[in-house]
Amino acid sequence: MATRIIVVWLLTAGALALLSAVLPGFAIEGDLTALSAAALIGIINALAWPLLIRIALPFTVMTLGLGVLALNGAVVLLVSEIEPDMHVRDLFSGVVVALGITIINTLATSLLAIDDDDFYYRNVLRRQARRHGVADAASSVPGIYFLEIDGLAHAVAQRALRDGHLPTLARWIGDGSHHLMSWETDWSSQTGACQAGLLHGNNDDMPAFRWWEKDRDTAIVTNHPRDAAEMERRQSDGKGLLYEDGASRANILSGDAPHTLLTMSTVLDRKRPGRIGQDYFSYFANPYNVTRTLALVCADCAQEWYFAAQQRRRDIRPRIKRSFSYAFVRAWGTVVQRDLQVSAVIGDLYAGRPVGYTTFLAYDEVAHHSGVERVDTLGVLRRLDRQIGRIAAAAEAADRPYRLVVLADHGQSQGATFLDRYGISLPDFVEAACEASAVEADTTGSDEALSYLGASLTEASGADNVVGRGIRATNRKNTVDGEIRLGDEREDARGKKDGKDKIPELSVMASGCLGIISFPREPGRLTLERIEELHPRLITALREHPGIGFVCVRSERDGLVALGAEGVNHLDAGRIEGSDPLAPFGPNAARHLKRTDGFRHCPDILVNSTYWAETDEVAAFEELVGSHGGMGGEQSHPFVLFPADWRKPTEEVIGAETMHHHMRGWLADLGHEAYR
Repeated sequence: MATRIIVVWLLTAGALALLSAVLPGFAIEGDLTALSAAALIGIINALAWPLLIRIALPFTVMTLGLGVLALNGAVVLLVSEIEPDMHVRDLFSGVVVALGITIINTLATSLLAIDDDDFYYRNVLRRQARRHGVADAASSVPGIYFLEIDGLAHAVAQRALRDGHLPTLARWIGDGSHHLMSWETDWSSQTGACQAGLLHGNNDDMPAFRWWEKDRDTAIVTNHPRDAAEMERRQSDGKGLLYEDGASRANILSGDAPHTLLTMSTVLDRKRPGRIGQDYFSYFANPYNVTRTLALVCADCAQEWYFAAQQRRRDIRPRIKRSFSYAFVRAWGTVVQRDLQVSAVIGDLYAGRPVGYTTFLAYDEVAHHSGVERVDTLGVLRRLDRQIGRIAAAAEAADRPYRLVVLADHGQSQGATFLDRYGISLPDFVEAACEASAVEADTTGSDEALSYLGASLTEASGADNVVGRGIRATNRKNTVDGEIRLGDEREDARGKKDGKDKIPELSVMASGCLGIISFPREPGRLTLERIEELHPRLITALREHPGIGFVCVRSERDGLVALGAEGVNHLDAGRIEGSDPLAPFGPNAARHLKRTDGFRHCPDILVNSTYWAETDEVAAFEELVGSHGGMGGEQSHPFVLFPADWRKPTEEVIGAETMHHHMRGWLADLGHEAYR
C-alpha cells in the first residue's frame, strides 16, 4: 500500500508540473511546489471527499457526474489558496487540471499495472456499504456473485483463454479453482429469453427478442423498460434467483432482487429503495472516478474510429457501416456503464449481499458491430477480464466469503447480413412475396448500448427534482409511456405519439438470424393452409431462398413442420421427407422448435437463416456482423465458469431454465436455506 501511495503521489506531482507547462490558466513556481500541492490534493480528498460526496450524492447522480467535475475543480482551487506558489485562474482551470491529473495517472498506472482501487477509498466504500448492508454481512455462509459476459460463446472463450485475452480467468482454471463448461440455449438465443430463464427459471412464451402479440395488438421488445417489466410480471413467481436480498446490476430482468441498478424491468419503478443515492455511492466515493471515466470514454471513441477506418481501408468483411456518432453509444456500454456496475458490484460485496448478478454488455456490443474475434473486440474482452480481477480482489477483502461464477447468456455467430448477401432485407422480401400494403418492419432496439443509455435516462428522469424535470422536458419527444427512447427508436416513439401505430397487415421482425412473421389482422395463429390461401407465393419463396435454412409453421393437416428447400421435417409425426432442414442446426433443433411451437404467442411463421458450416457463418436479418437470436454456429453455446469443488451437472445442460436450476442448487449447497 505504501509503495502505491508514493507512486501515485509522484505521478500526481509530475502531472501538475507537466500541466503547469502547457495550460495557460495554471502555473507552479518553485522546485518542490508540485510535490507539496500533490500531497495537499491527496490529503483533502482523503479527509473531506467521503463527507462531501454523501451530502452532494443525489445532485451528483442527477447531473450524470458533472457535479463531481466541479467538485474536483474546487479542490484544486482550494489547494491553490493554501499553497502560495500554485496559481489557478478560475474554477474551469481547476476542472481542466483535475482532468489532466486523472488522464496522466490512468495512463501511467495502466502501463505500470498498478491496482485500480486505492486502499483508502476501499475502506471508505467498505464503511459506507456496512451502513446499508445486510444484518449478517459477516455471515460464514458464502455469497455468490454471477458475472455475465454478454454474448461470449464457449468456443470463443476457450480461444481467448488460450491466447491470453482472459488472463484472470485463465489463472483460475490453471490454479484448479474453477471449471469451464458449455451449455446450450433455447432456440431464442438472446438476452431477454436467456435471462428470464437464468434469473427466474421461466422463459416460457418468449419466442424472440421482439414479437407481435395479437391479443394485445402490439409488439413486444424485450429491452424496452415497460415491456421488460411486463415480461418479468409474467415470468416471476416472486422467488427468482436474487430474491434473498440480492442485487441486480445492469440486467434486463431483476431476478426479483430488492436492490437494482440499470435494470430494464425496474427503471420505471419509482418506489424502489436506493435508486437515487446509495447504489451510486460506490462509484462516486473516489473523487477521480468521473474524470477517469471521461478520459476512458475519449480513448474508447478514438479506438472505435480507428478500427472502423482500418476495416474500411483493409476491406475487412463482413462489416457494417459504423457512424461517427456510434462511438459515443459504444463508449456508454464499454466504459460508462461498465464502471458504474463494477463499482456497484464491489459495493454489494462489501455490504455482504448474499447473491448478485450483473451483465457486462461491452463484448456483445462491440462483437455486433466489429466482429466476434476482431482485434478491437478482443481488446474489450481483455479490459473486462481486468474488471473481473478488481471484483475478485474486492471479494477477497469483503467480510463475507464469496464465490464468483462467470458465465454467458448466449454466444454469437458471425457472417455477412442477409441484406448484404442478397441486396434485399427480409421485411422487403416478405412484403414483395405477400404484396402487402401495410407492413411493420421492426428492428429497433438492436443497439443494446443505446437502449441501456435510454433506460439510464429513464431512471434518472424519475426524480422529483429540477434535474429530473429537466430530463423529462428535454426528452419529451423521445418519451413513450414514461420511457426515453433514443436513436432509431426515436422515430418509433414519435410515430406512436402521432397516432401512426395502427394495426399493420403484416409484421416482420428480426432477432439476429431468426425472423418473426405475423399477420396481426388475422385472429389466432395461422396455419400453413391459411397462409397459402392468403399469400400463395410466400411460403415457397421463403423455403427456396438460399439465405433461409428453414421455415417453421404449423399445418392443419401435418402438424408442426420445418420446411427447407430440399426437404421437410414433420416434427409431430417424427418423419422426414428428403433432406432434413434441421440437420445443420444440431441434435436438439427439433426439441427447440417443438417447445417454441407450444408458446401462447408463437408467431405465424418463424424463419431461421441458413448456417454455412464450412465457414461457420449465418446471415443476420439485422445489420450486425456478429449476431444471435436463432440457431446456427456458436450463438447457442455459451459458457459457465464455476468453482471446481461444486457439483457438476451430470447431463448436458440444455436451456436457460435448466441452467437456473443448477445455479439455484449451488446457492442451496452453500447453505442458503431460502433456495432449498
